[in-house]
Amino acid sequence: MKYKLLGRSGLRVSELCLGTMTFGEEWGWGSDKTESRKVYDTFVEAGGNFIDTANRYTEGTSEKYCGEFIASEREKIVLATKYTLYTNHGDPNSAGNHRKNMVQAVENSLKRLNTDYIDLYWLHAWDFLTPVDEVMRAFDDLVRSGKVLYIGISDTPAWVVSRANMMAELRGWTQFVGLQIEYSLLERTVERELLPMARELNLAVTPWGAIGGGVLTGKYSSRKGVIEGKRYKEGDPIDRLSDRSLTIADEVVKIADEIGCPSAQVAINWVRQQEGLIIPIIGARTAEQLKQNLACPDSPLSDEHLKRLDEISKVDLGFPHHFLSKEFIRDLVYAGCRDKIER
Repeated sequence: MKYKLLGRSGLRVSELCLGTMTFGEEWGWGSDKTESRKVYDTFVEAGGNFIDTANRYTEGTSEKYCGEFIASEREKIVLATKYTLYTNHGDPNSAGNHRKNMVQAVENSLKRLNTDYIDLYWLHAWDFLTPVDEVMRAFDDLVRSGKVLYIGISDTPAWVVSRANMMAELRGWTQFVGLQIEYSLLERTVERELLPMARELNLAVTPWGAIGGGVLTGKYSSRKGVIEGKRYKEGDPIDRLSDRSLTIADEVVKIADEIGCPSAQVAINWVRQQEGLIIPIIGARTAEQLKQNLACPDSPLSDEHLKRLDEISKVDLGFPHHFLSKEFIRDLVYAGCRDKIER
C-alpha cells in the first residue's frame, strides 16, 4: 500500500479507502459484525489507514462497528464520516446542511464512534437551502473546537464547492480538502466540471461506485441474464443495464482476461489511474472480495488499455468544452501561438 497527501493538507492517507456502507445488516444486504471485522482487519493488514463511513449507513451500525474496530489503534486510522441525511424522518431539522443538524450529527457520530475527534468530516449532499457561509463557518467552528480535523464535501455541484472554498479562503476559515463523487466507466459526466475543479483547487477526489453497482465486475457480461421484459431481483442495478453499460462491461472483461485479473480490478484501476489526486473508495461484503480489490495496484492498466476504455465509455462534455476546443476558436484566443506557449 502506498500513501497520498489528502488534497492541500499534509495528512497521509492510503491510496485506497475502505468504504463501510456494508457494515451492518439493517438494509438487508450488508455484513454481520464478524464478517465486517474480517473486512476491516484485511484492509488494515494490507496497509490501509483511510476508513469512510456516515451517520446514516445501516442506521448507525456502521459507525458503531467502526468505532469498536479502531479503538485499539485510533491514532493510526484516518477516520471519515458524514452528515446531512436525516436521522429522524418527519423532523425537518434532523436533515440538511444547516448548523443545527451539523452540530447534532457530529455529537451523535462521536458517541457512536466512541472517539473524541473525527479526522475528516464530510458534508454528504447539498441541500440547496442552507447559505454557503453558514456551512463554512459552522465547519470552521468544529475544526477550531478540535472535534474535526479536516473537512470535505460530497455529491455537490462544482459551483457550490468552488464558491465555498473561495469564501473560506478570503475569510480565513477552514477549506475543503476532499471531494467525494460517483465516478466510473459508466458515470463520467463529472469530467465536465467537478474533476477539472478538483484539479485546479487541489482537492483529493474519493470516488464511489467504481465498479458501477456490480455491472463492471462482469456479472452481466455478454448480456448474461438480460432478457426482454424480465424483472430483476431487488437490488440489481436495473438503471445501469443499458446497451452502453453492457458494451463497456464486455470491454472490461476482455481486458481483464488479457491481463489475467478480475474485472473489478480493471474498473477500479481505470478510476485510480485518471488524472489528479484520485483515492477510490472500495467496499466489500466479505474479506475475500476485499482482498481481490486491494490487489488492483498489482495489475495497472497499460496506455493501450486506458485508451480502449476511454474510447468506449467517453461522454459528451458539451458547452463550453467543445466550443473552446475548436481550432478556429483556439486561433482567436491564442493568436495562432498556442503550440508555442509552454504550460
